[in-house]
Amino acid sequence: MDDIQVDVQAIGRMAEVPTILEVICKTTGMGFAAVARVTDSRWIACAILDNVDFGLKAGGELKVESTICHEIRQTRDLVVIDDVTKSLQYRDHHTPAIYGLKSYISVPIIRRDGSWRQCRSNKQRERLAP
Repeated sequence: MDDIQVDVQAIGRMAEVPTILEVICKTTGMGFAAVARVTDSRWIACAILDNVDFGLKAGGELKVESTICHEIRQTRDLVVIDDVTKSLQYRDHHTPAIYGLKSYISVPIIRRDGSWRQCRSNKQRERLAP
């Protein structure tokens, strides 16, 4: 079993993680929260609370290049976007466009050994009926 699967399973066994994700969603008004394992080449969900039918499950993967986390790995900075449409930095960014994000928060979690995790939450734009 590789390190990533070990992380997915370890976070899945932490009884407090679902409560933390629920508190994040309730306090921010966002409908999606996740803990992810992010490497230079992979973004893997370790725990998910999905109230917006984003469709990602624990163990699921996004193309790391499609995420803001890919950039955060380089800076290790917290990212908070209250409203993508009003953000000079992110309104034309590919990630909100790809995933339909309205708001976004990402907190890097760096372990003592230098490995990198992330907790993120986002609110998707309202979906229009066809």
